[in-house]
Amino acid sequence: MSDPRIIVALDFPDQTAALNLAVKLDHRLCRLKIGKELFTLAGPQLVEKLMRRGFDVFLDLKFHDIPNTVAAACRAASGLGVWMVNVHALGGSKMLLAARQALTGKETKLIAVTLLTSMDHDDLNEVGISGTPEAVVQRLALLAQRCGLDGVVCSALETASLRKAVGQDFCLVTPGIRSLDDSQDDQARIATPTMAIRNGANYLVIGRPITRSSDPLKALQRLSEEITAALQ
Repeated sequence: MSDPRIIVALDFPDQTAALNLAVKLDHRLCRLKIGKELFTLAGPQLVEKLMRRGFDVFLDLKFHDIPNTVAAACRAASGLGVWMVNVHALGGSKMLLAARQALTGKETKLIAVTLLTSMDHDDLNEVGISGTPEAVVQRLALLAQRCGLDGVVCSALETASLRKAVGQDFCLVTPGIRSLDDSQDDQARIATPTMAIRNGANYLVIGRPITRSSDPLKALQRLSEEITAALQ
């Protein structure tokens, strides 16, 4: 694929495990996601090592701070050469616009997290946010779009409705992907690659079905083939 749709989540507690997996994968079939734990442990050096192996990197740090701080963080991430970075839409329009401006003219994609999937209606009430989780997700996605961001992270349950709301040119990144024959592990809100792609997802974040497979490359190839078929 010239634009790999799979983003492999490197949810490992150390750099060695992440690099050992990367050696087994094909950068032509996937990109890699580095989250807070791994980045805190291994830092920018790991990003650079993975990029030297040909991988695009999604730096999943979910920046949420005052506008100037978030803008500086996004600028620093872009300076590393990462393919994609994310911020929290709950930071509001001033923060989102500052992040967008910091990346103007840069190749790094900027997406927003709307609501964490751990938050339910009671959690929203507790922090004074009105509306159902579904309504809040859509409201924040539309805010991110108005601020010029490239897309949002959304769950499998939200993809179809968000695609209708934001149109075709806004990027939807969907985690919680499993094939039908994979274990659901602790994920309740999942979709198969075929379901997610047909619902309008652009990129699929996939972790354990690949990272815990006895043959990660074979698992990646199988999922990639399923996505290719869904796109046709």
